[in-house]
Amino acid sequence: MRIAVAGFLHESHSFAPVPTRWENFLQPGGLPPLLRAPEMLARLKGTSVCAAGAIAEAEANGASVAPLTWCFAQPAGPVTREAFERISAMIVAELSKAIEDGPLDGVFLDLHGAMVSEDFPDAEGELMRRVRAVVGKDMPLSITLDPHANMTRHMAELADVIVPYRTYPHVDMLAVGRRAMALLLQRIARRKPWAMEFRELDFLIPITSQCTMVEPMAGVMAKRLELEKGAVELAYCFGFPYADFPGCGQAIAAYAETKEAAAEAADGLAKHIAGLESAFVGGVQEAPEAVGEAIRIASNAGKPVVIADTQDNPGGGGHGDTTGLLAELIRQDAQGAVIAPMNDAEAALACHAAGEGATVTIALGGKSDGAPLEVTGVVERLGDGKFTLTGPMGKGNPADLGPSALLRIGGVRVVIVSRKMQAHDQSMFQHIGIEPTEQKILAVKSSVHFRAHFQPIAEKVLVAAAPGPVVADPATLPFTALRQDMRLRPGDNRRFGMREYRRPGPGTQSRID
Repeated sequence: MRIAVAGFLHESHSFAPVPTRWENFLQPGGLPPLLRAPEMLARLKGTSVCAAGAIAEAEANGASVAPLTWCFAQPAGPVTREAFERISAMIVAELSKAIEDGPLDGVFLDLHGAMVSEDFPDAEGELMRRVRAVVGKDMPLSITLDPHANMTRHMAELADVIVPYRTYPHVDMLAVGRRAMALLLQRIARRKPWAMEFRELDFLIPITSQCTMVEPMAGVMAKRLELEKGAVELAYCFGFPYADFPGCGQAIAAYAETKEAAAEAADGLAKHIAGLESAFVGGVQEAPEAVGEAIRIASNAGKPVVIADTQDNPGGGGHGDTTGLLAELIRQDAQGAVIAPMNDAEAALACHAAGEGATVTIALGGKSDGAPLEVTGVVERLGDGKFTLTGPMGKGNPADLGPSALLRIGGVRVVIVSRKMQAHDQSMFQHIGIEPTEQKILAVKSSVHFRAHFQPIAEKVLVAAAPGPVVADPATLPFTALRQDMRLRPGDNRRFGMREYRRPGPGTQSRID
């Protein structure tokens, strides 16, 4: 048995200020760079990505793997035409060659599910269409998705089975890859597809309310597991509420032996989620309030207080360089505070040019929004930005953030890097000489992923809204292309098609209701 394996992952924010280009897939930060067929298998082994799990499962069952192309870029604005076409062409060309080299029994795709390109708002659906054009409608095809996927009906109809991660923070990617491959092997053996039922829900869930470590999403995922007993796979995607196209939002795809069983599972989960709608309205503090509370708690705490700079989350399309939370930490003289990572290659190089121990005055951050912060500080440490992740989400993944520096500004220190990456791993601090457990306040550019590695060491976790494109309230964004019946906030009866939801929002600051 022979299985083709490929991956093309990106989470695209329609309103983020920086597009995702070809070169972003060549230097992605916390994951391997774009990999071609000859090196793909060896380079993915030891990483936490779904393709690694799928490859291991295939080989454990005696199947051979035909590697194609695998790549990832950090979330940002839509993927450029050049990048999408070049990478899609690589996958399709190598798939064609794999077919020429010998019989192919199935295809596995490691996807994100929220990629938007300049030409295709449902970019994964377009990639899958191209794959189907090469292998035909009867070739077994399984895919994995991030649960932040905007899973469309088109995607669900093109796949034989879709398996999203069950966790946010995403700590189960390897297991999900193995499951998707196991189901693909089952599909090949049974020689016919399962029945599929697809459902869409009509309200957006803020990213900060999607964490599966806490309610209500923890309960939703428990219910999903219960209902899946009547199905082969009950795929539930929370939606990525920053993509401006009709497929944005929550969706369910149930695969089962019969249409009736698939419909029962899909309808049961949709009804359960709808009944919890009001519970998805999460609490987010404005930055001054969050910093003040952190200082107060830290004064008598034995563990660090963690503040999430949610709206500049590099994992949601932020550039990792806005300075609102940093400015507030400095203004309130937060002693023993460290913020990471500040993505500013120019500032990092300036620190390297000055050398350790030097005092520098630089315009820090603000490259994406035109609002840098002028600071004077001491360069405490320099590094090359190369390290290996150690946390539950990315253990074993390589990171290369380029020239890095630790800058002390009074009682606040800043980890400055040259490439963006979300702070979901303690090694983000440790690689530059900071031990997270010994700090008073840890400010992280992340929305939820940080919880997997930082929540266990935290006295308390606070979520702060400072300027940035990953807004805590998606209703503030200037959407133009959502489904007319979509509601932009849980518990709000207004529909997108209603006039008051069609006003352009500021796009950089949340409204905390």
